[in-house]
Amino acid sequence: MATAAPLALPLRPPAHQVSPRAVRWWQLRAAVTLVVLVVPQVVVLVVMGAGAPGWLTWTATATAVVTLGYAILVPPLLYRIHRWEVTPEAVYTLSGWLVREWRIAPISRVQTVDTEHGPLQQLLKLATVTVTTASARGPVKISGLEAHAAAELARTLTETTQATPGDAT
Repeated sequence: MATAAPLALPLRPPAHQVSPRAVRWWQLRAAVTLVVLVVPQVVVLVVMGAGAPGWLTWTATATAVVTLGYAILVPPLLYRIHRWEVTPEAVYTLSGWLVREWRIAPISRVQTVDTEHGPLQQLLKLATVTVTTASARGPVKISGLEAHAAAELARTLTETTQATPGDAT
């Protein structure tokens, strides 16, 4: 009895970009980080008044400059880099700006499909689709999708995986 050869998936960049609103989402996340990091330093500066060490002013300023620089420069870059695609054979993702991650998950290995809408994502009508596979590498995430596109993607993936033979292990 001959066994079928494993399906060779094409190695190519995924076709779709995330929503342009994902740029604003990434900027807002950076702004939240800025507040969390800088506000405590400013509170200490105000409480200590003239007795505050000079290095604390420097670190608060440096933190604000670095975080603002990140918020201005990185989100547009992430938008250009983040890509995704779903075919009848696999889920493809490409993400990361410093460390690039290219993931291909065969449809036959998909176990669950989830959508997530954090507070900032809800504000911007965005969502993340998480595709859990039988992989030690963990789930494949597609972040920054339009909420309606994420719901449709989850529906399509669920239908495709149900119609695909295999035990997802």
